[in-house]
Amino acid sequence: MIDVVTLEVFNNRLKAIAEEMQFTLERSAHSPSIREGADCSAGIFDRDGNLISQATALPVHLGSLGPAIEGMVKAFPVAGMKECDVYIMNDPYAGGQHFPDIIMLVPVVHEGRVVALVCNLGHHQDIGGAAPGGNATNTTEIYQEGLRLPPLKLYDAGVPNIAVEAILRANVRIPDIVWGDLVAQTAAAFVGRQRVRALWQEMGGGKFDEAVRSLQDVAERMSRRVIERIPDGAYSFEDYLDNDGIELGRRVRIRARVSVKGSDVHVDFTGTDSQVRGPFNAVPSVTLSAVRYVVRCITGDDIPNNEGAYRMVSIHVPEGTLLNPRAPASISCRAVTARRVVDCVMGAFAQVLPDVVPAASHGHSFSQRIGGIDPESGAMWVTSVTGTGGMGARPAKDGVEAIQTDASNARNIPVEFFENYMPLQILEYGLRADSGGPGRHRGGLGLVWRCKLTRGEAVLSNRGERHYTQPWGLYGGMPGASSRYVLVRRDGTRELIPSKGVFTMSAGDELHVHSCGGGGHGDPLDRDPAFVLDDAKRGKVSFESAREHYGVAIDPATWSVQREETEKLRQALHKRRPVAGMVFDRGRVVESAGGPHAPVIDIGG
Repeated sequence: MIDVVTLEVFNNRLKAIAEEMQFTLERSAHSPSIREGADCSAGIFDRDGNLISQATALPVHLGSLGPAIEGMVKAFPVAGMKECDVYIMNDPYAGGQHFPDIIMLVPVVHEGRVVALVCNLGHHQDIGGAAPGGNATNTTEIYQEGLRLPPLKLYDAGVPNIAVEAILRANVRIPDIVWGDLVAQTAAAFVGRQRVRALWQEMGGGKFDEAVRSLQDVAERMSRRVIERIPDGAYSFEDYLDNDGIELGRRVRIRARVSVKGSDVHVDFTGTDSQVRGPFNAVPSVTLSAVRYVVRCITGDDIPNNEGAYRMVSIHVPEGTLLNPRAPASISCRAVTARRVVDCVMGAFAQVLPDVVPAASHGHSFSQRIGGIDPESGAMWVTSVTGTGGMGARPAKDGVEAIQTDASNARNIPVEFFENYMPLQILEYGLRADSGGPGRHRGGLGLVWRCKLTRGEAVLSNRGERHYTQPWGLYGGMPGASSRYVLVRRDGTRELIPSKGVFTMSAGDELHVHSCGGGGHGDPLDRDPAFVLDDAKRGKVSFESAREHYGVAIDPATWSVQREETEKLRQALHKRRPVAGMVFDRGRVVESAGGPHAPVIDIGG
């Protein structure tokens, strides 16, 4: 029997090892996507492939490492693994998520026996394919998306597989950077291997294994205690993608039915649209990751992040649909879809957890890949733009401004990086006023981001969302503003471009991005006028929005609230205003204005 103090120390040591792997990968990487954006993950697994601990990184990876390990050990059984073996893969139809995410597995070996597995994932800056960055939004089959890696042995007992390196280098635009990131993944995995083996030896194999089982059981019990407090029942919700990158006028529906019975949660995605032609399909591991993320949000961050925390969660995803496509369906832009899955599952839980679930966040409203040949050096360059938007307002707090949310936790890539290493100039980087959904608690603001290509030509893969729908509000909160993108050509011509597409930029062209704000929570007429005044002083809310949405009159000369005028405004607005945002009554949507249940919003894109 492992006592609780020992178990807590054990849990924190595992977490420290996983975080050290994560930090090693970030600090050793060559690409901006990993080194600056932290688009990577690391975890520790038992020899059967069950999660023991995972670093705090991207939630979209919460369900991706396990299926990938399953695919790799099927091709290379654990019994045959040796010291200093290294295995990699990226095939979505064999356990991966999309080609840029190369997953690495290294066994922890003691006296010839595998005692654990360490794993990491890095999103590579390029993986070949139709456009720089490997996430072209107009592909129609997986063969157009880049280099596909089934489970492979990168090192055999420490001896490198030079054929794999040669193939990889020959198929990507920036081979030194891609290979450098893979070497960084190897370094991170070897750090994890050393640390886990030392812990295993210190504790003794039997006690280590017992502690792992106990820790997983504790996580399960803690999670079940939270879930069993949720009223039994089935709660449904649906939301939409703008389009699939090919049929730009067709919205794509995702529908989730969340069933709670006792301490078990089952999510059924029946009713989701069929798989699409474009690359916004998502394999089941992506959907599982999104569902696991929502469960973690509900159960709390004090629960150990291991397999036990998810034992009570199951999903059903009909084959041939957007969330379980048949090969060779295109899947490279699956992160966009994962975020809409989060919105649907959150929307279902919001009906019974009004004090827990926030309004909708921006939902991947801003993400680009840009690349070309620099005419000064003659070298190929590729970079990603990790965009942000507003977080949905919380039941007791405003949403956070301009932040990665939901399935992503990637960091901002600094302006200095773009301007020092790429032919790009950042013209503006600031908050988008009035983009947060009005509410008693305001949605977080989106971003205004403008960049100019300073020389040469570049290919822009534009991958965004919420140009035609809005992040929904809750309990009287209003939706956040939709996204909008504009290409300004060097001759001054302005092109309002859709949320998805591949475009060519020439020197002097500018890309202007206005990303979504988050939805509001609660009636905006209940917001403290002092908070509205503070928002106006900070440039977050205009005088016009303060009057129209919050019923607050502000004197611009004295920067003060006009009390009598505000009282009259609010009385008048109460009489004529329809209910905004989604209002729930015992799990049933009784009224809706804005958000996914209203008609889609055409902003002229």
